[in-house]
Amino acid sequence: MHAHGYGPHVPPAPPGGSYVTLRVLFVVLAVVTCGFLAWAAMLRLALVTRTVRDWVLLAVVVAVEATAVVLVVIDPGDEEFTGSGNTGMAILVSTLVPVIAYYLTMDIRHFSRVARQVRAAAFAQTQTPPPYQQTQFAGGYVPRQPQPQPQQPPPQPSYGYPAPQPGPHAPPAPARIDQVRAELDELSDYLRKQEGGN
Repeated sequence: MHAHGYGPHVPPAPPGGSYVTLRVLFVVLAVVTCGFLAWAAMLRLALVTRTVRDWVLLAVVVAVEATAVVLVVIDPGDEEFTGSGNTGMAILVSTLVPVIAYYLTMDIRHFSRVARQVRAAAFAQTQTPPPYQQTQFAGGYVPRQPQPQPQQPPPQPSYGYPAPQPGPHAPPAPARIDQVRAELDELSDYLRKQEGGN
């Protein structure tokens, strides 16, 4: 007899709270530093998505911010920024909004796609039939039905000639098929008894 085994393993859904916390942390870090650390959000995005586009954009943001920092550092003003310092700060602040917008959009899109893939994998696992395992009845005794004998062909008229006999190379009767047939008969009898009892 065969019975259902253990159910399929469903992978857990990714925790959404930690993603939101990291998003808020990187956005706050970029805003508090007036865009100076906006590259950190792009670095995290490139590490998470691993796409060439995000690595290229990270390199562009680092280059733009490095240029802005150089302009701020070489500014000759003592207390207030003059021409180059103002230009550097304008570059930092102007890159802040596009970097944050791109980071949030792509990060949310990436993890939404991951969540959909996890749900699809979990759904596919629930649709596959579970593996079968051999079990026995509670009493430990599985009744066996007699195996059917192979059918003999009806006798043919000989018309005065001897009937042909099977040669020594005749294939043996398929014993495994008979065993499977007996087990299926046994299962159907058991199911009929169960339906009759209910």
